[in-house]
Amino acid sequence: QVQLVQSGGGLVPAGGSLRLSCVASGYTYSGYCMAWFRQAPGREREGVAATWGGATTYADSVKGRFTISQDNAKNTLYLQMNSLKPEDTAMYYCAATTCSRWLGSLILSSYKYNIWGQGTQVTVSS
Repeated sequence: QVQLVQSGGGLVPAGGSLRLSCVASGYTYSGYCMAWFRQAPGREREGVAATWGGATTYADSVKGRFTISQDNAKNTLYLQMNSLKPEDTAMYYCAATTCSRWLGSLILSSYKYNIWGQGTQVTVSS
């Protein structure tokens, strides 16, 4: 059974840092697009960062502050979040989908993904 299990998150003051982790079981990350999404109350789910084949892309709102990475040996995806702002407060989700090529801007589209983690709350206080 394919599964993504998330950890990390929590409450942090503005300007602080957090790291989210996402461990895959039942498959390996090779051949998959991996991404982080977030959803704040009353808002649509938005793509934050994504990676495939070593390439990465970020939403404009997090460029220069967030870093997506993966450790294939540990089957773990990470999202390092620095210089956090109150507007980063949201439920964060990791996601995966099979990929044979770079998806361009669609790699940050939630409808492309069919495997999701359980979500983890990130709250940034002002």
